[in-house]
Parts: sequence; C-alpha cells; structure tokens
Amino acid sequence: MNALLKISPVFVLASLMIMGLDVLLAAPIATLYASIIAYFTEKISFNNILKAAVDNVKEMQMVFFILMAAYAMAEAFMATGVGASIINIALNMGITAQSIAVIGLLVTAILSIATGSSWGTFAACAPVFLWLNHILGGHVALTIGAIAGGACFGDNIGLISDTTIVSSGIQKVEVMDRIRHQGVWSASVLVLGALTFGLVGYFMDLPSTTANAVSAINAIPESAWTALASERASAVALLEQVKTGMPWYMTIPLILVLVAAVKGLPTIGCLFIGILSAFGFGLLQGTVVSPEAFGKLVFEGFSNAGSWVIVMMMWVAAFGGIMRKINAFEPISKLVVYLVRNVRQLLFCNGVLSILGNAALSDEMAQIVTVGPMIKNLVDENVEGEEADLYKLRLRNATFSDALGVFGSQLIPWHVYIGFYVGIASAVYPKEFYNFDPMDIIQYNFMAMIAVVTILTLTITGWDRFVPLFGLPSEPTVQLKKQPQSNIPQQEPAQETA
Repeated sequence: MNALLKISPVFVLASLMIMGLDVLLAAPIATLYASIIAYFTEKISFNNILKAAVDNVKEMQMVFFILMAAYAMAEAFMATGVGASIINIALNMGITAQSIAVIGLLVTAILSIATGSSWGTFAACAPVFLWLNHILGGHVALTIGAIAGGACFGDNIGLISDTTIVSSGIQKVEVMDRIRHQGVWSASVLVLGALTFGLVGYFMDLPSTTANAVSAINAIPESAWTALASERASAVALLEQVKTGMPWYMTIPLILVLVAAVKGLPTIGCLFIGILSAFGFGLLQGTVVSPEAFGKLVFEGFSNAGSWVIVMMMWVAAFGGIMRKINAFEPISKLVVYLVRNVRQLLFCNGVLSILGNAALSDEMAQIVTVGPMIKNLVDENVEGEEADLYKLRLRNATFSDALGVFGSQLIPWHVYIGFYVGIASAVYPKEFYNFDPMDIIQYNFMAMIAVVTILTLTITGWDRFVPLFGLPSEPTVQLKKQPQSNIPQQEPAQETA
C-alpha cells in the first residue's frame, strides 16, 4: 500500500495532462500532492520536502538561461534576415516540396548540434520551413514532423546539450565517451530518417517544381497576416524579407554558431554569438534599425521563454525532486530485478523504464533526473564484471536516458515537448492555413520512431555488436549477481541412475 501511494503522484500528473489540463496547472497540483504523500509515507518535514524540490530546481538553473537565450536567438534570426536568407538560398538551389522535409531534417539536426537545444532549434526553424513549405506547396505535417525529429538530434548527442551533459553526469560517464559510444548509431538514425522522409515525399506525389516566393507570399490573405502579426511579429518581418530577398552573407550568424559549437564553446556562449552576430549583420543589411529595436527582440525572446517554458520546467523539476526524495520508483526496481534473466534484459528494461518515466512525467529532463538514478542503481547493484565493461553499461544507460527522453517525447501526445511544438507552429503559421494538433508532430516523425525502435531492438537482440563502438559486453563477461543462497529455493538432490 505504501509503495502504491509513493508512485501515485506520477499517475496524478499523467492523468491531469491526459485530461488536457495545462502543465502549468497540472505540475503544481501534482507537486502539492507529492508533498502530502511524502509527509504521510516517509514522515518528511515540510522544510525537507521544500529543500528536495528546490535543490532539484537549482540543478536546472543553466538550462533556464539557455532557454532564454535560445528564444532570443530565434527572434533575432527571424527578424534580422538570417531565416529569410536560408529560405532564399534554398529556393535558389531548386528545393521542391518533395525534398523540403529532408532538407528541414538535416538543417535542424545541424543547428541542434550547434546550439544543443531542440527547443531553441525548433523555435528558430519552424517559421522558416513552414513558410517555405507553404511557398512550395508541400505537406505541412510531413515537414513539421521532419523538423521536430531533426531538432532532437543534437539534443541527444551534442557536446553542449543540457540533456547530454545531465544524463552523462548522473550515470558517471564522460560526455565524449558517451558521444563516441553512440556516434555511429546516431548518424545511422539520421541517415535512415533522411531516406525515409525522401521516399515518403516522393510517393506522396508532391510538386517537383520550384516555386515563386513573391507570388506565394502575395497570395497570403490579410486575415492571416493579422493573426501572424499578433502571435509572432518577427515572422511577418521574415516573410517580407523573403519577398524582397536577403543576401547570402546573412547566413553567417548561423555559421558562426556552428563553428563555436565545434570549437567546444558552452551552449550559452554559442547562442549569444548568434544573437550578437545577427545584430551586427542586421545593422549592415539594414534589417536592424537601432540597438533599441534589437533590444526589444531580445526582450521578447526572454519574456516568451519566461512566461511559460521556464516556469513549467521549474515545477516539473520540483516534482521530480520530491519523487526522488521518497524513492518512489523503488518497487519498480525490485520488480525488474525479479523478472530479468540476463544483463541484456536488464538493460532493455532500463530503456523501457526511461520511456515510461518520460510518458508519466511528461518532461524529458524530469525523466532524466528522476528515472536516471534508478536505472544506474539497477546496474550498479545487480551486475558484476570488470570496471571497463560496467562502464559500457553505464554509457548505454546515459544514452537511454537522453535518447528515449528527447526522441521518446516526440511520440507522447501529452508531453510538454509536443505542447511546445504545437504552440510554436500555431503561432507562426495561421490557423487559416492549418490547425495543428499533437498527432501532426507524431504521425510523420520518422526520425523519432527509428531512434526509439532501433536502440531498444539492438539492445535486446545483441545486434548492437554490428554497430561500431555501440556493442555491449555479454555474459559471462558481465552477468547478474547471484541471489543470496538463503533466497534460493532448495531442491531435492537428483537420484543417481545405474
């Protein structure tokens, strides 16, 4: 009974989200309920409950700064001509409705590596590719699924990604070791995703001709311009810039962000390089009329992040801190140990637990900090072998936490990721053209589907040995620890036969 009470806050949070309650209300309610459960089941004082919640929020302080900078860079890239320049170059290269999903996937994958932020990447790229898709006459849901999946790529493997860093730290592995471990698998997922989007775009019989951007933008109805101006004024500026044309050098801010990332600059530094370089080149091009006007763009980015995303993450982190304090997932750990028969089954269950935790908590970072320690303990306490081999198991745990956090979130309709993506898409692309819902992100997100299915399949089957650096040690190199003799039922000795 006590164990069910401890896990019940997860069901409360999940139920509220499934019922359609905004996470800004669902998370505080679930946190308050978790506090009550902590008091009655563990006799934890209010001060200690509050400390557990606040300490978990403190661990995410840098993430809050990253989110504000990412939103500001998205506004700057849209308003100064960086996004418009990308669209113009793509049109000049002959991009079509059949290929836009592939290009969107690859561009967002590259940008997400540069910024380490899937949220920031999607916010910056959704306006660009949705309107480019509109100009070309492409399939809206296919394109939105492609940029959603691509935006997660760098969040899972980027050197400066918050989820990469946190998930690696919890499992006590080096980030670079982790990237080497999953590098070939991640690249293969990206290639398979690009091929899938290319084939689907081809068989959808989408237009294969290039479009005239000016005539397409002129066809946008006045009601759509009004709606877009009220929701995302910078998107209006972006479309006007596409219409008038932007020079190639306005893509330099994006290139500088990529170079800074390759050089190992922290995420926050990469984002501010993007903001400042967009300001400088905007002044040169004339898209920035004054420092005050640009400051307003940055202010809008900060306020947009602070008005919803950061507050939501604070509440989810507080919830996760309380759940960790009361060891809410301990009964699940014991059940896994009872069910599995070998190390691969244990690792596979860790992957499943990561997905279930992500679905229950509706936030990938909450899953990483809540379920991550649990799956680490499952390996540390139940598997024996040489330290080098156990380290490889922890590398897989870190990959599970992150990959099944960011990619798995793309397949959960009530996840905050999906809510954020739908909100951004709806803000930059008027409902007069398309009314987005969660399934638009999910049904064509082939990148996420491929990532989730392949990592679980490769783990349980042992086929990961065919992927360079991704293979796990198997029995008897590593093996489950034997149960204490007192816990093993005694059997009658077998009768000898003549």
